[in-house]
Amino acid sequence: MANEKYTYKYLNDLDSPKDLRNLPETALQQVVDEVREFMIDTITKSGGHFGAGLGIVELSVALHYVYNTPIDKIIFDVGHQAYPHKILTGRRDKLHTIRQLGGLSGFLKRSESAYDVFEAGHASTSISAGLGIATSRDFQNKDFKVISVIGDGAMTGGLAYEAMNNCGFQQRDITVVLNDNNKSIASNVSGFSSYFNEVFASSPFRKLRGNIWELTGKMDQIGDRLRKMASKLETGVKAIITPGVLFEALGFHYIGPINGNNVHKLVRMLRSIKDMTGPIFLHIMTQKGYGYGPAEKDSQNLHAIGQIDKTTGKSLRIQTSTEKQVLDYQDEFGYAMVELCSMDPKVVAITAAMLDGTGLNILQKKYPDRTIDVGIAEGHAVTFSAGLASEGMIPVVAIYSTFLQRAFDHVAHDCALQKLHVVFALDRAGIVGSDGSTHHGVLDFAYLRPIQNIILMAPKDEQELRDMLYSAVFKYTGGPVAIRYPRGKTLGVPKRPMNEIPLGKGEVLRDGSDIAILAIGKMVKESCDAAELLLKRGISACVVNARFVKPIDGELISDLCRRFSKIITVEDHQRQGGFGSAVLEFMSDNSISNIDVLVHGIPDRIIDHGTQEELLHILELDAAGIAKTAEDFLGVKAQAEHRIISESQ
Repeated sequence: MANEKYTYKYLNDLDSPKDLRNLPETALQQVVDEVREFMIDTITKSGGHFGAGLGIVELSVALHYVYNTPIDKIIFDVGHQAYPHKILTGRRDKLHTIRQLGGLSGFLKRSESAYDVFEAGHASTSISAGLGIATSRDFQNKDFKVISVIGDGAMTGGLAYEAMNNCGFQQRDITVVLNDNNKSIASNVSGFSSYFNEVFASSPFRKLRGNIWELTGKMDQIGDRLRKMASKLETGVKAIITPGVLFEALGFHYIGPINGNNVHKLVRMLRSIKDMTGPIFLHIMTQKGYGYGPAEKDSQNLHAIGQIDKTTGKSLRIQTSTEKQVLDYQDEFGYAMVELCSMDPKVVAITAAMLDGTGLNILQKKYPDRTIDVGIAEGHAVTFSAGLASEGMIPVVAIYSTFLQRAFDHVAHDCALQKLHVVFALDRAGIVGSDGSTHHGVLDFAYLRPIQNIILMAPKDEQELRDMLYSAVFKYTGGPVAIRYPRGKTLGVPKRPMNEIPLGKGEVLRDGSDIAILAIGKMVKESCDAAELLLKRGISACVVNARFVKPIDGELISDLCRRFSKIITVEDHQRQGGFGSAVLEFMSDNSISNIDVLVHGIPDRIIDHGTQEELLHILELDAAGIAKTAEDFLGVKAQAEHRIISESQ
């Protein structure tokens, strides 16, 4: 994508933060405007995360201007707000490739740039990582600054507070910047507050404070009393004008809140605190979507975008009439939850800051009191739900597959150990697409399957999702139940009333004679399409919808092993420890031998970003890839080549 160089006074020549630091401070507002305009121009055409990055342009410019990056380390929490950071660190001309196959990652990536210090697609990690980096620096007697940037949403995660508590204990030099765009304490942003913040952070005040401490230290008992009085006075003033008492109690020197969308104020403040020692907590107030009218008005829906009209902020993608009739899986889940809640007042839904992402916004409109958002706190969401279940409620916990990884012990210890009936709805299971490696839900079978007392299943389509939810909520009540389902459009099958699915029972969808394809979840449709391709090539394939990974349908597997000498298991999950592994374990436990089994799934490597279709094709998990795998497994091509050679001789 060619840049219109004549439209930018500075941006086209900013190939690194060093170039930025060579500019006079008076140029920074123009740089901010150009970075924001470039981001709007680019992302409205290519799509990507949007609102959070727009709100943090001033902070990104100020941090790279004041600190000597990449020697000084900036750690961004999550990373989807780091698009301005990418623009400033040599990736401006590649921004149009973001989240596309072979292009820039939508998050930070250490292999992509020396300026990307720590990777994170899951929230609340930046303070822990920053403290680890600061500790490593001190152990090795290195000299650099560490700045952890975290959003107010990520501050709802317990990991952030565990890290801050340890920062206060270790008292290492680290600066935490809270990017607060929720306006929950906007009234504190006033001239009075700003004046005292600058006073507390100023070098003369710190020098005066140090001199007083040194002087009173020589005055025996009266000095101690004077110190206590001075501390109370300083703490009292801060408590009145700032919300930082909690952070001070955790051992931080709190400064804020200040206007985070004023680049000059940020530069002055960062310069003031740059050489302060110990843990520093800088609280800035920003506006999500700042500088772009449609995103300021609708920051939630413009958090991440596809191609949109730059003027209106409306999507440019035109849905076909068929697409309009077919819902996403998350929405089917939301409507199913409305039905389930109407059947029993004890059913409640819990999410970890993903109401829209999980479809529970649909339930919230109908049953707001029975839709509970606990913030970005997956572990708490699970144990909270276990508490609900222990008193007779029926909690349904909707968490993305990749995010439930963070709550493994809560599922095992707090739900399964006590045989508590908690239902887990694992959205975004399998390959999710452009969000990439941090968001692919390819480990859930492996981390849930070993947990005792759990039921684990995956639907082939939206009606089966409805049936599984009904069964999980009202029929399988002896312990936790997990249902994993993919991101994206459902198959558009006709909707009917919910029915119970027999526990641990799969189904044969089409019979065959040459090979059996045992598929789970999203891969069932791909396997059926693969069977059609194989039939055209003279191969008869039996396709089975397994439904359950635990308990596995042993009777069905035994029957397949009697009828077929070759079986393929297909899953959009890591091969190690997944559905195919469960089949092999069953065969081993039951001494079933002389059967060739091929486990077809995601190989043991990190899968980067691209569209779902592109990635499934590369992994040979689309219909064509599954058909090819079956042919290779049967040796069809080898046999055909041998026949051709024989005939030619």
